[in-house]
Amino acid sequence: MTDQSPENTQLFLTAPMPCPYLPGKQERKLFTHLTGRRAAGLHYLLSQNGFRRSQNLIYRPACEGCAACQSVRIVAAGFAPSARFRRVGKLNSDIVSTVVAAKATTEQFALFRRYLDARHAGGGMTQMNFVDYEYMVEDTPVRSVLVEYRLNSAPGRPLIAVALTDVMPDGLSMVYSFYDPELSRRGLGNFLILDHIEQVKQAGLDYVYLGYWVKGSDKMAYKAQFGPLEVQKGPLGWRPMDLV
Repeated sequence: MTDQSPENTQLFLTAPMPCPYLPGKQERKLFTHLTGRRAAGLHYLLSQNGFRRSQNLIYRPACEGCAACQSVRIVAAGFAPSARFRRVGKLNSDIVSTVVAAKATTEQFALFRRYLDARHAGGGMTQMNFVDYEYMVEDTPVRSVLVEYRLNSAPGRPLIAVALTDVMPDGLSMVYSFYDPELSRRGLGNFLILDHIEQVKQAGLDYVYLGYWVKGSDKMAYKAQFGPLEVQKGPLGWRPMDLV
């Protein structure tokens, strides 16, 4: 196993592919593998420079002539829920969350499939089987957990949402989340983010990392509602979104 460190890390560049967020654009990604006992340290270092983890890879956009993808994080201490988010919290007061090990289960996978079929029909992830899902959850060289959300008010406390989350030295990084598509009125996507903000506050940490926000993309517009947000600006470091 390679003893990975910043000094001996090799970066690779993908071939151009159609951008999933902005029509007519091409995307390329700069990436490297996370391996060895120093993987967690490298993961944090690269995350501070706009990279994002996917299984044992970590990447960031490297598109020619475009810098629309911005890595963003919520400043938990400064977050005050709007009236809309307070309603979301009240509507979901019958949900209990539990942090469990990053181990795939058939119960999670059944919910994952329902979510993909309803929300991302035709997307590349819809071809995933249980083994693929298992790799997505368990193939991690860093400290990762699953947060399971169950409906406490229903018989059997059914699983209605799951968040795959990386535990960072200064906060939580939301890698991927999914939820019951039949409960859309509850605003579960927003509720999961609100819950992570609360977990960060209770742990005395600072940030919830949300991945990439893409200006002009309707898919990513929701992230801007969770201010105050900071944007990673390369050599300038993290900057308040309203200043960039």
